[in-house]
Amino acid sequence: MAASMTRKEILGKVYKMVPPMLEKFHKGQLGRVAVIGGSEDYTGAPYFSAMASAKLGCDMSHVICEPGAGAVIKTYSPNLMVHPYMRQEKNMAKGETIDNISDNVVAMLDRLHVVVIGPGLGRDPAMQETCARVIMEARKKNVSFVLDADGLYLAQTRPELVKGYKECILTPNVVEFGRLAKSQNIDTEGVDASKLCEKLATALGGVTIIQKGSVDYISNGISTLISDGEGGLKRSGGQGDTLTGSLATLLAYRKAYLEKIWDHENDMDADELLALCAYGGSAITRECSRLAFKEKGRSLQAADLTEHVHTAFLDVVGEKPTDGSKL
Repeated sequence: MAASMTRKEILGKVYKMVPPMLEKFHKGQLGRVAVIGGSEDYTGAPYFSAMASAKLGCDMSHVICEPGAGAVIKTYSPNLMVHPYMRQEKNMAKGETIDNISDNVVAMLDRLHVVVIGPGLGRDPAMQETCARVIMEARKKNVSFVLDADGLYLAQTRPELVKGYKECILTPNVVEFGRLAKSQNIDTEGVDASKLCEKLATALGGVTIIQKGSVDYISNGISTLISDGEGGLKRSGGQGDTLTGSLATLLAYRKAYLEKIWDHENDMDADELLALCAYGGSAITRECSRLAFKEKGRSLQAADLTEHVHTAFLDVVGEKPTDGSKL
């Protein structure tokens, strides 16, 4: 995708990728997404990610988490399907092993389009190892995934898990980006931010990276886009979870486009569509932040973004007609 394209032109392509709402579709065709995370200490992040996915139109949003987190997350919303399959090392029962725990999670991959790994995950060795095995199986099955938060720790410490896999998006903030760059022996001093993003994507074999900041740099090592839509000024934790959930739904829409579940021009390939997912997710999240900040000001919290996902989508991308015309 040409870096010289305008924001309007790129979002016009995102619009083309998004499926219309048609009578012929059945449950699950417009997205089956799972967020893997949620530990004893962190229950909000996987909820915000999965809810963003749902609010953007995903048919089925799952959370795969530790049992203690699952009990809490179920009280947040009845709209999410919560699976307490993950285990922290200290909470593993007699007879439970990493093998049978990870087998339970991996078994879900066949009914999922996209997986988000990291929100609320923590760095417990058992949780990390389970996710590593999920990544390996996702690659074998060609399932797209998004890595954020402590999911990025796996990319930092075990880069072979993601290196060369084009069906993934990494979403580091400035600190996480620095750690990833250091792990790949990339010097960040005095280097233009867009070039840094490109260098890291190249070092990791062409994965797509969204380098979050005052503007978001998006690169797969070959082409780099800049998402610079206005956002809010409050930096409360959890806003990145809206991004990961939005990305997951857009990746599911990408799969629907590639499978031609509706009639369209079929003039965009998988690589271009992946860049569109990254840009679209960034643009929608930034608009969520802008809308929430306009309403809440300095009191803004992550939950405030969730309520603006659909409006942000309408503002940034736009809805399609339901009669199949002008798609």
